[in-house]
Amino acid sequence: MLPSLPLLHTAVFALTALQALASDTFIAAVYEHAVILPDATDEPVSPDDALALMNKNMDVLEGAVKEAALKGAHIIVTPEDGIYGWRFSREAIYPYLEDIPDPVVNWIPCTEPTRFAPAPVQERLSCMARNNSIYVVANMGDKKPCNSSDPSCPSDGRYQYNTDVVFDPEGKLVARYHKYNLFRGETQFNYPKEPEAVTFETPFGKFGVFTCFDILFYEPAVVLVSKLQVDTVLFPTAWMNVLPFLTAVEFHSAWAMGMGVNLLSANTHNVSQAMTGSGLFTPEGPATYHYDSETEEGRLLLAELSAHPRLSPTYPPAINWSSYTTSIKKFPEEKDTFSGAVRRDIFTFSELRHKSGNYMVCQGDLCCHLVYQMSNKSKDEVYVLGAFDGLHGSVIKYYWQICTLLKCKSTDLNTCGQPVETAETRFEMFSLSGTFGTNYVFPEVLYSGVQLAPGEFEVLRDGRLKSKHGTSKPLITATLFGRLYEKDLPHPLRTSP
Repeated sequence: MLPSLPLLHTAVFALTALQALASDTFIAAVYEHAVILPDATDEPVSPDDALALMNKNMDVLEGAVKEAALKGAHIIVTPEDGIYGWRFSREAIYPYLEDIPDPVVNWIPCTEPTRFAPAPVQERLSCMARNNSIYVVANMGDKKPCNSSDPSCPSDGRYQYNTDVVFDPEGKLVARYHKYNLFRGETQFNYPKEPEAVTFETPFGKFGVFTCFDILFYEPAVVLVSKLQVDTVLFPTAWMNVLPFLTAVEFHSAWAMGMGVNLLSANTHNVSQAMTGSGLFTPEGPATYHYDSETEEGRLLLAELSAHPRLSPTYPPAINWSSYTTSIKKFPEEKDTFSGAVRRDIFTFSELRHKSGNYMVCQGDLCCHLVYQMSNKSKDEVYVLGAFDGLHGSVIKYYWQICTLLKCKSTDLNTCGQPVETAETRFEMFSLSGTFGTNYVFPEVLYSGVQLAPGEFEVLRDGRLKSKHGTSKPLITATLFGRLYEKDLPHPLRTSP
């Protein structure tokens, strides 16, 4: 007996809906790589020696690519400096560089390795992607010759760029990005003359790419999300963890939530440099993450993500970050405040003297409000509410507004703001908010042992960062990290705007 037409239509519709649902997700992978480093030297090694070192690292990366593909991943991100490390002078890195063409040339290095100048690294990365039918994202060095007709041309006649490349499942070069915000030690590379907003389309959404220190600035990071509306950001990084606000998993997860995008973050792994912490982060929180400060091993992470997170029914609502605290601003400020340094930033702190309380602390234009209830108040632990409204950085100066509930290193208030990795105090509830002068605020909750708190907190439309049911682990910090990009000072190291 044949089914009736309405039933058949219903079945076909249900199947189509299921297929549409399936195509609205993808499997992403990141690989945290313990980079095999070259011997430290200011003298260039031979091209053969440079390639031998890079092939050792690519052997490991290729194993991760194959494993990710076998597990169904559509794309894999590998770390910044993952192919050769970071210990270089300008001259010493030169043998490791290749000339990377603009993707408009429509090139598959795996099948056309001799079309341009020799490019064994691009050829191998392209073949990794092609042979495993997966998008491969890697970080390498680009070299571009120049001459005296270019007034900015370096004296050695070339530009050297910290560069991300993306190869599609056919092995074609589909994206090339030159890192715009170099970290202070990256003297082996040049600043690009202009920021590049690099995007490409896939069957599972629109992607953008940038590198490490870029995430703290407006260009290109915010431009990719707010103006170009990418769904997912690819993020190779060599991130040195800095407590209390800038550990990799903590800040990168907060950035994905604050910006409302997926962030595929692949960190290098080097315990001596405090480099660890990778993850697949979403607007709702981490899908999976990894933090390991004990071993020297790499780690592959995979997760299924929404291809178009803005269309998801669980996509977070727009937030007015100053709404709540502005509405209760007549609440009296704490009179018993003190100053404390978080690295070089001078915060205004107030000690949380009781098991529960309702506090307001202000600095500059920023007032921070906290309501809290501790599960237990240990005599050995001190927590503070802190506010910071000002420029951060010794050379590159950029503007922060921060409200933080923070554990001090000891009961000595002079230690408040110093790095601390463990705690014993749990909170039954906390609600943190501030009078932020920006829409770019990133919500962080960090537990003892540098662990995240997925699903255990929420941000309300009025700007309150609230625990849902109390903290399952002892708390290091709950922080609202605001960026006022328009107040950043001009960059002192770029030779051209």
